[in-house]
Amino acid sequence: MYRRPTFKDVLRAKNLIAPYLEKTPLLQYPSLSELLGCEVYVKHENMLPTGAFKVRGGINLVSQLSAEEKERGVIAVSTGNHGQSIAYASRLFGVKAVICVPDGANPDKVAAIKRFGAEIVEWGKEYDDAKENAERLAEEKGLRYIHSGNEPLLIAGVGTIGLEILEDLPEVDVVIAPVAAGTQASGVAIVMKAASADIQVIGVQAENAPGTYLSWKSGDLVTTDSASTIADGLALRGGFRLPVDIMRNLLDDFVLVSEDELRNAIRLYVEKAHTVAEAAGAASLAAGIKIKDRLKGKKVVFVLSGGNITAEMLREIL
Repeated sequence: MYRRPTFKDVLRAKNLIAPYLEKTPLLQYPSLSELLGCEVYVKHENMLPTGAFKVRGGINLVSQLSAEEKERGVIAVSTGNHGQSIAYASRLFGVKAVICVPDGANPDKVAAIKRFGAEIVEWGKEYDDAKENAERLAEEKGLRYIHSGNEPLLIAGVGTIGLEILEDLPEVDVVIAPVAAGTQASGVAIVMKAASADIQVIGVQAENAPGTYLSWKSGDLVTTDSASTIADGLALRGGFRLPVDIMRNLLDDFVLVSEDELRNAIRLYVEKAHTVAEAAGAASLAAGIKIKDRLKGKKVVFVLSGGNITAEMLREIL
């Protein structure tokens, strides 16, 4: 049984992360507001040093490893952003990091992981194949395995997104957050529901990779046969116990979006907000467009969770 992080854990995480990360902007976009019929605010996690939200959790977790764990080193599996997070945090605290990625992972993200000083191990067709390899290597080499979902300190760290939203927009009505493992939506929901039960928190996942959504719906951990989506940050075949349990308890709704809806949201961010979002980062806007009738007149925050899209993919989508 995993310990569920609390609002107090998120407050502690804020103090630990503050010396290393600046607060990200929460910006209002009238053109998007006009399009959706609500007050649209975008939380720009794409402006963090790794280009994505997960570094919050990485710093919170790695900073609290024991001296013995730091000496052994850490290992994680990632399609890119979790790996960058752990690599970046490990470099900050002088810890050796090994990141396992599937073959053909986003080359820009893999290059960034290498630049942060981590060793890359490529194996398998999809995330879950690379995960099996990481678990095997952790056992063989005695490395501290950092799970991408079942880590209370990761969830508490990314929950600081919610604290920053409340500081800038205490009257927020709805927050929409992308979901892969669900750490972000879990952390944000912990904060929002501690502030007010009336604040809605909505998760969103790619309909081509609905494992966590299906797990949230049923309560059992569901694994799909594949997770083929342009949103590599959402390409997960199955849910993880800790974030699924938190989301089942705290999420107000969970939406699936199509590949075309993801592409459209990426284009809209460029056209209406002059900002770059990867497909996972654009998922919250895609969901907002899909359910815009429910958002009319409300103050809605879309978490733009990451901007690590390749130039080639961006060019093709535009």
